[in-house]
Amino acid sequence: MDALERLRALCLALPEVTERPSHGEPTWFVRGKKTFVMFADHHHDDRLAFWCAAPPGAQGELVAEDPERFFRPPYVGHRGWLGVYLDVEVDWAEVTEIVADAYRQIAPKSLIARMP
Repeated sequence: MDALERLRALCLALPEVTERPSHGEPTWFVRGKKTFVMFADHHHDDRLAFWCAAPPGAQGELVAEDPERFFRPPYVGHRGWLGVYLDVEVDWAEVTEIVADAYRQIAPKSLIARMP
């Protein structure tokens, strides 16, 4: 399974998540309205990655800790969103947690309570 398919499976496993293109890339929404993860297939540079909502302080901590795997994405980085490279060795258990945290930042409490 390639990186997009794995990311898609993680996102779509969460309650009331839908996918549709946004800015030419696969993007996942809570209840069809609020974005929580965006795929980035060489859209703004030559790297494969995704951008996601992140808890306060997570972006700075992860980028400082491992800039080979994490970055501040354009357009949404100023809001604390996190960029995660997918063209490096990916820790999919960690990505699962990052996606779940992104969902928790955007979804209403009623949906968070239904998370697997």
